[in-house]
Amino acid sequence: MSGFLDVLLRGLALCGQSVAVGGVIFAFLVLRRGTEAGRAPAPLRRTLSLIALGAITVALAQTLAVAAWLWGLGDHDGWPLREALGTTYARASLVRIAAAMALAVGAGALQRPGARAGWWPTLLIASVALGASSAWISHAAARLQHRSILLMLDALHQLAVAAWVGGLLHLTATAFRQDRPWAVPLLQRFSRLSVAAVAVLVASGAGLASYYVDSVRALVGTAYGLMVLTKIVILGGLVGLGALNFLAVRRLPTDLELSPLRLRRFVEVEMGLGITVLFVAASLTSLPPAVDVVADRATPAEVALRFTPRWPALTSPRITDMPVLDPHAPRTDADRAWSEFNHHVAGLFVLGMGLLATLHTTGRARWARNWPLVFLALAGFLMIRNDPGDWPLGPRGFWEGFLSASVLQHRVFVLLVVLFGVLEWAVRSDRLRSRRAALIFPLLCAVGGGLLLTHSHASLNLKGEFLIEVTHAPLGVLAMAVGWGRWLELRLPGNEARLPGRIWALCFTLIGALLLIYRES
Repeated sequence: MSGFLDVLLRGLALCGQSVAVGGVIFAFLVLRRGTEAGRAPAPLRRTLSLIALGAITVALAQTLAVAAWLWGLGDHDGWPLREALGTTYARASLVRIAAAMALAVGAGALQRPGARAGWWPTLLIASVALGASSAWISHAAARLQHRSILLMLDALHQLAVAAWVGGLLHLTATAFRQDRPWAVPLLQRFSRLSVAAVAVLVASGAGLASYYVDSVRALVGTAYGLMVLTKIVILGGLVGLGALNFLAVRRLPTDLELSPLRLRRFVEVEMGLGITVLFVAASLTSLPPAVDVVADRATPAEVALRFTPRWPALTSPRITDMPVLDPHAPRTDADRAWSEFNHHVAGLFVLGMGLLATLHTTGRARWARNWPLVFLALAGFLMIRNDPGDWPLGPRGFWEGFLSASVLQHRVFVLLVVLFGVLEWAVRSDRLRSRRAALIFPLLCAVGGGLLLTHSHASLNLKGEFLIEVTHAPLGVLAMAVGWGRWLELRLPGNEARLPGRIWALCFTLIGALLLIYRES
């Protein structure tokens, strides 16, 4: 749990850093501001507000991450502050927090009437310090060889991400306004900036990957390599959307005040995928680099076996075969069989929903719109099977189960599945006509897919844990495709929404198919 919390805090800090540093780049190169004194114009004030918000997010997330780190190091004598402050991580974190606060103060000062132009160098220096200190808490700082080159590549990588992904938020806040005749020149300047950022991002990422991943076997046989592959897949989708937006911007007439609706919707999805990439990058920092994992690498054949189709296991071990009285007992064959049965039956439910959703997209079966009700059956199954040691199958009673953190999490998840199904069914059946309510389904799918990708992989048995979790990456990517496909279906007009609607339904079906071939043995 602590490892997962650390990943979330790192991801949150990276998001805040991208917004803050990306905003400074956006102000200078897109808005072309940075030397004037006096009250800032409205678009610049919005950018400065976002810079301050992002910087505060970095400071808070990094402070919490340091506190959690110290808590883990502490014992009955308290926190080892003196020893901790002597580490590179602690010093880099303090610089990071100070740089973030300087950014927030500078951005706030520049929004005031009569602001001095001298605050702009403060923003530049703080941005450089924030990026450099971020590199010093990455894997690059721990390397004994080629440290300087790796630190430089890591800093450039994060700078490019900030310019592109962080810039997208500032673009949305400034360019897509109904009363902005300068929107097209702004879009065109950001388009050129994003092309340069992508080039730096790919080049620096390739350099880092070539050092941390030393072979194809390391790429497919370690958790680090799997996350690199996942990051490449999501980045490919980002580049594809960026290319479409780049071409759309090139075709915009210079006298057009508003960008096409499709361009705006694609930017929304591009920004969402970019945030996911940042959390995947945070997950990478929690994993040992593939080059350091030698004895615990899985072979390509072992990985391929996990994706080899076989008939689903539709018979479950008896509850008497399960070690229900000792939750900390080592996993047994019965445990693995129980988990496989749960995944396979859940896969049947999801596959059924995916097929019904696909049928509904054809327009020939209006009744198929009720497919979200299958979520209720899935929730009932999960309630019974999630925790074999607890009610209704195990010896522990219903209320006693709430004392266990894992059982409590499972029951909250079941409740969310119920609410999720009822809400989406109400939207599909026109009982709930709120546009915001309709967006809950895609957002939860996208967020859920991202969380599946960023959960903690730490384990004493790296190979065994990796082989169990290797199917999580494609499931996470497909869940994000479901979420953002449905998002575009809801947000795009008329015929433009048909293709995204069919894509997300197909991806939903594929999730069910993957669950049906899930295996732990």
